[in-house]
Amino acid sequence: MLLPTSVELRAQDIPGIEICTVEKTMERRTSCLQSNVEFLQKTIRKLSADHLQKLDAANRQIESLKATVASLQKTVADLQAAQKQAADDLKKKGGLPPSKEGAK
Repeated sequence: MLLPTSVELRAQDIPGIEICTVEKTMERRTSCLQSNVEFLQKTIRKLSADHLQKLDAANRQIESLKATVASLQKTVADLQAAQKQAADDLKKKGGLPPSKEGAK
């Protein structure tokens, strides 16, 4: 069962921007404008907080990715050093193993 409610009452229950030019008295118009300003300020604060949280999360992810890249760069450098050492060891022991083309 639906209860009868006026459109005006329902509009006041939902926060948002109201059209203040329909108000006839200066007091009601001022109150309407103040309500709009408060709503906008609250919305801006909420959006600012949300964006700061997203920026903080993105910065944490960037720092994590930087650490991962540094670790991978170290691994690559270690592998290159090991490869160079293995090539130097082969040269000292008497040369490189015969290639497939040289075996024919």
